[in-house]
Amino acid sequence: MKNLFKQYLPYLVGYKRQFFFAIIGMIAVAVGTAGTAQLIKPVLDDVFINKNREMLALMPFLLVGVFALKGVGQYIQTYYMSYIGLDVVRKLRNKLVKHLSYQDMQFFQTMHTGEILSRVTNDIGRIQTVVTSMIPNLIRESLTIVALTGYVIYESPKLAFYFLIIMPLALYPLSRLAKKMKKYSKLSQESTSDMTARLGEIFSNIEVIKSSSSQELEAKKFEKENYNVFTYLLKQIKVNALTSPIMEILGSVAIGLVIYIGGTEVIEDRMTVGAFFAFATALFMLYTPIKRISSLYNQAQDAVVANERMFELLNNQPTIQSGKIELKEKIEHFSVLNTSLNYNDKTALNNISLGVDRGESIALVGDSGAGKSSLVNLLVRFYDPSEGEIMINEKYNIKDLTLESLHQRIAYVTQRIYIFNDTIAQNVAYGQEFDEQKVINALKKAHALEFVELLEDGINTMLTENGNNLSGGQRQRIALARAIYKEPDVLILDEATSALDNKSEALIQKALHNLKSEMMTITVAHRLSTIENSDAILVFKEGEIVCRGQHEDLIKECEEYQKLAKVLG
Repeated sequence: MKNLFKQYLPYLVGYKRQFFFAIIGMIAVAVGTAGTAQLIKPVLDDVFINKNREMLALMPFLLVGVFALKGVGQYIQTYYMSYIGLDVVRKLRNKLVKHLSYQDMQFFQTMHTGEILSRVTNDIGRIQTVVTSMIPNLIRESLTIVALTGYVIYESPKLAFYFLIIMPLALYPLSRLAKKMKKYSKLSQESTSDMTARLGEIFSNIEVIKSSSSQELEAKKFEKENYNVFTYLLKQIKVNALTSPIMEILGSVAIGLVIYIGGTEVIEDRMTVGAFFAFATALFMLYTPIKRISSLYNQAQDAVVANERMFELLNNQPTIQSGKIELKEKIEHFSVLNTSLNYNDKTALNNISLGVDRGESIALVGDSGAGKSSLVNLLVRFYDPSEGEIMINEKYNIKDLTLESLHQRIAYVTQRIYIFNDTIAQNVAYGQEFDEQKVINALKKAHALEFVELLEDGINTMLTENGNNLSGGQRQRIALARAIYKEPDVLILDEATSALDNKSEALIQKALHNLKSEMMTITVAHRLSTIENSDAILVFKEGEIVCRGQHEDLIKECEEYQKLAKVLG
């Protein structure tokens, strides 16, 4: 709890003006609350007992003034603290999303998307209450307690003693409840993440679910996750609900004692009726902020857990770090030297070497899991080699280059096509400076312009999530146009034409052949037609290159390639 406030109070320093006004508002609320209790004394003693008409005429104005002070103070405090809270959360969410986008690919392969979404939305939403309401409420209620405590001690130190000695006894049971609250908050947030992950899985795989008529099965799985969320939230409510009865019972004991002793003081003329009722009113008012603070302490446990989960992500640093050398020259040569790659305990590549020059096209073939995509992952630096090194132009180790300058030189198109919820033009120019004519030229080279021009809005057609308003082949051609638009030195095609028909693929192959002299092309093949004309074909098996050469030679001499040729057709 202490760490939570330590982490977020520094954020308030950046909002000095807003925080100043918020504190003024809190002080106004505290003074107004104490002033309300003080007015009881003249009402009883001067108006009702002494029949003072001047005080009677003045009292309505004093009441309006005191409540206006509280109301205006409450408004100022709520507005400025909400502004600070929302802005802090906005910055935190920006920071977290940016931080996550730099994480290693392995991070995204091991952590479920739904879990990440839950932490970025649900967890940060819970933290928002810390800055928006918990911190300001804690400060406001503390100021109110100070003001009212000072007043009750001023009115009667003797009576104040009895109340102030009993209330601290509530701290022990409340601290026990807070520990339970933290435990259930953690389980609640974890179960919410699981439920969000399940939701994401359902909607991502909706075609498989519908084609298998497995809606009932998925509904039962979701019901289980949803019930877990319900269970832990109910336990949180149960624990939080116990706070009020504990405070009520202890408060009633303290107030009952004060009434008895205070009544004795009035009967024996050591205290006026007005003074006693002013004291009692302040005491009742003092009970409310104490009760609120105890409730806030319990609620804060939810934010403590959410904060821990958020900083778990923020403290996770990627192993793939950008180098310091900016690659300003074109990539003329790629060298992979005695390179191995391990995924945890599994060997994906074992001591492979190869070289590619500008103007060359090489193809990678092999069974699933043979190491083709692993090599591609190394070239774009999604992973770093476990052993060996990758050199560019025989003078730059790929690790020493800035990731941004490296990725500007490489275009990577995968079998899984990524389409953004934006126009076709913006999808083609993604990550680059926009040039409409250049977009049209890229679409033309990718043989996509023919269908784009038939759309009502042409290149300004808005694509839906995942490009679902296009066919699979059309999406692949948009992705190829994006790669061509980039004018890369290295073009990597990881089964990137798998959804194209034979005619479209032939046209793409022709376009790539025309661009061949401008770049090096590395193709992970899914059919022979895409690789027969490659300058070199590398045959992978169990993480090793077992054969290399051109199609005509390999079909005669390489047994593994002969097997693959039958499958690839």
